[in-house]
Amino acid sequence: LDLVANHAKDEIADVHGPVLRELIERSIRVKAEVVSGDFKESGRREILNYGHTLGHAIEHKERYQWRHGAAVSVGMVFAAEVASMIKSLPYEVVDLHRELLGKLGLPVGYRSDVWPQLLDTMKRDKKARGAMLRMVLLSDIGEPSTVEIPDASILFTAYQEIGEDSPTVSLGIGLGLN
Repeated sequence: LDLVANHAKDEIADVHGPVLRELIERSIRVKAEVVSGDFKESGRREILNYGHTLGHAIEHKERYQWRHGAAVSVGMVFAAEVASMIKSLPYEVVDLHRELLGKLGLPVGYRSDVWPQLLDTMKRDKKARGAMLRMVLLSDIGEPSTVEIPDASILFTAYQEIGEDSPTVSLGIGLGLN
């Protein structure tokens, strides 16, 4: 997070620059460490799916015309909103999601009118267990866990915070259509 927070957007976006290279190298190291301890995705490896529950639903809704990273970006903000409601994630961390993902030029919101379709797709997510939706959520920065979501109304309330007409969504960032 410090690497993104401490550099300008153009430094991060420079495909030949040292900042992007360092971000990629750090990401690869973390992913390799997690995967090497859980080859079958039966435990800790699930944390790599942070933001993917809603992200995959958005990709499906958009018929895979959205970039994966853009969809997962929205999913990460959504997961942070959910976590702020059920895991006491400090709201400053939710704001930090919006700030840093926006700084990277990624979307932080999505269409408000499609929630029922997204929820239906999310219920078929690979982490779901029967009718119980499960998501990777944070209790703080760097503290993920997979959590069962017993009440869909929590998800709806969180989704209202990322809907394109929400005052917390900066439409200047865009909605991932690029």
